[in-house]
Amino acid sequence: MLKLLSGSLLLIAAPAAAETVSAGPNGFEVRETVNLVVPVPQAWAAFTRVGAWWSGEHSYSGEGANMRLEPRAGGCFCEQWKGGSVEHMRVAVAQPNERIVMTGGLGPLLYEGAAGVMDVQFERIAGGSKVTLVYRAAGFARSNGDKLAPAVDSVLAEQMKRFRAYAAKSGHK
Repeated sequence: MLKLLSGSLLLIAAPAAAETVSAGPNGFEVRETVNLVVPVPQAWAAFTRVGAWWSGEHSYSGEGANMRLEPRAGGCFCEQWKGGSVEHMRVAVAQPNERIVMTGGLGPLLYEGAAGVMDVQFERIAGGSKVTLVYRAAGFARSNGDKLAPAVDSVLAEQMKRFRAYAAKSGHK
């Protein structure tokens, strides 16, 4: 079942920045930002190989390698394993090397009357790229949005740190 609270690289320009932008009983917004010393096309390619960097601790199967992302409109951010599968999000917008927008409820939001939008933007900066992930969720959420926000922020911050490490490593093969 999905768990919610659960080598140093000198190639990284800056640590991941995590922030709960806003939170209330019926929703929240969190933002994660990482700077990478790889060009945007390599950052994009690394991001879309989600199964290589997503933590198994935050999956249904316990194996991050079971995650996949199809970077096209209608594509699936899904997980499949022997005995089950889950659609975490659906791709709404895919602009390679610029932006990917996905819709769906992550983690416990999947089971609530809440919806989420994850907007991931890729930007060229001096020395590499900047990737900003914003996740907004709102709806019923049993008036628990403000309590869920820190857990979701923590999980997404961990995933972006893992992505940053993977992108840096894959960019220097």
